[in-house]
Amino acid sequence: MKSDPVVAGHSGRALRDLALPVLDFVLPPELEASEPPEARGLARDEVRLLVSHRDDDRIEHVRFHDIGRFLTAGDLLVVNTSGTLNAALPAWRADGTALELHLSTRLPDSLWSVELRLPHGGATVPFLTAQPNETLALPEGARVQLHQPYAPGVSAIDGVRLWRATLHLPYSLHAYLAQHGFPIRYGYVRRQWATEYYQTIFVTETGSAEMPSAGRAFTPELVTRLVAQGVQFAPLLLHTGVASLEDHEPPYAEYYRVPQETARAVNVARAAGKRVIAVGTTVIRALETVTDRHGLTHPGAGWTELVVTPERGIHSVNGLLTGLHEPHATHLAMLEALTDRVHLRNTYMEALRERYLWHEFGDLHLLLP
Repeated sequence: MKSDPVVAGHSGRALRDLALPVLDFVLPPELEASEPPEARGLARDEVRLLVSHRDDDRIEHVRFHDIGRFLTAGDLLVVNTSGTLNAALPAWRADGTALELHLSTRLPDSLWSVELRLPHGGATVPFLTAQPNETLALPEGARVQLHQPYAPGVSAIDGVRLWRATLHLPYSLHAYLAQHGFPIRYGYVRRQWATEYYQTIFVTETGSAEMPSAGRAFTPELVTRLVAQGVQFAPLLLHTGVASLEDHEPPYAEYYRVPQETARAVNVARAAGKRVIAVGTTVIRALETVTDRHGLTHPGAGWTELVVTPERGIHSVNGLLTGLHEPHATHLAMLEALTDRVHLRNTYMEALRERYLWHEFGDLHLLLP
C-alpha cells in the first residue's frame, strides 16, 4: 500500500446508519471513573487490570504494573503516539448564546470537523440547531465558520452534531489552544483537569480530540522493565476525533500514519508466531486500514473511515489492551472481532461484579488469545 494520504473504509456513507452488533448491559453511574487515579491516591500503573484469555475463558485480576506476568519475550505492543489537544473552546452565537466548540478532526484544505455543545448542569449536551454558514465568536477575536454538515445526507433540518468548519485564529493553532482551550470533558468527570492528565508517555505529536487512553497507565519505569523482559514496542499515529456518548455513532474519518518500521515489526512478529497486541482500539483501526486480505501489514497514511466488525474480522493483531466501553459502544463490536459474544459478555459481567471503573480514567482490560 502506498504511503500517500488515502481515505479507507465506508467512503461516502453515513457511518451512523451502519447496523453493528454490540453488547448490552447496565453500567451503574458509580462505576464511571469521575477523576484520574492520581486523585484517588494511585499511581498511573496502579489501576486495575482484568486479563481475559479467550482460548479457555480464564479471567484474572491484577494491578496494571503486573502486566509483565502475562507478556513474554517477542510479544509486540503497538502504541498510539498521538497527544491530546486542548480541543474545547468557549464560543458564542450572534445572539449571545454561550456554547462549547469541540474540535474533532483536522481535515484537508484547512477545514475541521467540529461539534457544538450546550453547557448543561456542569457538563454539556449536543447543540443541534446551528445553521450552515453561521459564524460563532471565539476568544481574542477569533471565529469559527460552519459550512455544511459533516455526515453525508444530513441536513440542518435533521439536527446536526458534526460540521465542516473553518477556524480563523489570530495566531498558531497550538499556541491559541494552549491559551484559550481546555480538554474535552463529559458529564461523568465532575471537574476540569489539567492537560497533562490527558497525555500518555508515548506522545510524539499532538492532534487527538480525546485521549488515546489505553496507554495512559504505562510509566517509563514499567516500559523499561518490559523491554528488559524482551517485550517489544512499535509506534503508530491515529488522531482521535470526538466520541458520541449520546448516539453511539461509529467513528468518523480520523488521520492515521503507520511507519514502515512498525509495519515490518508487525509482519515479523506474526510470521514468527508471536503475539501482536494493540494498545487501544485506535491502534487496531489504523493497522487494519493498512493490512491486506492476506494478513500483510503495509506502511501508510491518510484518513480512515474503517469500522471493524465481527463480520469483517481482524487480521493484524491477536491481542488488545483497552479500557472498558459503554453499553452499545461500537468499540465493543471491534472486541467481538477478536473474541466472541460469550467471552466478551463473561468478561464484562465479571468487571461489573468486581466493580471495575469505566472510561478514560478507569481500569483496563487485556484480551489475550
